[in-house]
Amino acid sequence: MTVMVTGSAGFIGFHVARALLEKGENVIGLDNINDYYSPELKLARNGILQEYDGYTFYRKDLCEYDALKNIFDEHEIRRMCHLAAQAGVRYSIEDPHAYQRSNLEGFTNILELCRHNEVENLVYASSSSVYGGCTEIPFTESYNITRPISFYAATKVANEVMANSYNHLYGIKCSGLRFFTVYGPWGRPDMAMYLFTENMIKGKPIDVFNHGKMERDFTYIDDIVDGVLGALDKPMDNEIFNLGNHTPVNLMDVIDKLEELLGVKASMNMLPMQPGDVKRTFADIEKARKMLGFEPKTSIDEGMKMFVEWYRGYNRRV
Repeated sequence: MTVMVTGSAGFIGFHVARALLEKGENVIGLDNINDYYSPELKLARNGILQEYDGYTFYRKDLCEYDALKNIFDEHEIRRMCHLAAQAGVRYSIEDPHAYQRSNLEGFTNILELCRHNEVENLVYASSSSVYGGCTEIPFTESYNITRPISFYAATKVANEVMANSYNHLYGIKCSGLRFFTVYGPWGRPDMAMYLFTENMIKGKPIDVFNHGKMERDFTYIDDIVDGVLGALDKPMDNEIFNLGNHTPVNLMDVIDKLEELLGVKASMNMLPMQPGDVKRTFADIEKARKMLGFEPKTSIDEGMKMFVEWYRGYNRRV
């Protein structure tokens, strides 16, 4: 069956689309290739996907409903993997309207397309940021998420509620995936792993928030892809899943490991906590294990080594 992957030129979307193509699936890719971060990186990812016969790409915006409807008229799309979004906690403070358009208006269009085109399974990206200031460790899907502390998180909470309503009203099968700090080859340049690596190689200081007193449940991209494919293969009647590594890592330990891998000493700007940010994330993944067969396999040491190797090869600076 044909699968639409929105955000197919993005980090997670690219890896998911490639995995589907490797399985022999037909993939309709959708991305607007915006300039939130390097369009060149997005085009490079998309160029790899376009080498597959089963890949058809449309450079369209989520808010262009008529254009999206035309794509559905041309293709028999039965599964939707919706990964496109305006990402980033800190940027949502600078430009909330970008999040309103992409994450709210755009998601409404996706839901309507699923409703009117007999889509059998909608898998969409949520985020660990929905847990806000949660102090109940590890984070479980049953936690009350009605008090997000960033506008980005608020849009992701809204997506889960919107999907719930469409499931109730129209019976749409859907699964929301709360991703926990995804990293790896072809990663996003606005995220810590990429930013730290790039600045350290260039001899520039890195910004370390909350004076380094932070923990993240870093999750390698291949493990995330396994979880997404598991959800695509098993239509659910409106479920939410954490996809994380279930192993929080101290930010300073990540910096120490990067110093070892790169052979350079990090110069650090120790800064206070940023608005909308959280001190710790920690995924309870028992539900995903039981219902999706999700089992992360990549340790932080293995994953960071593979990321650094990719970064050096892609940028050809070292």
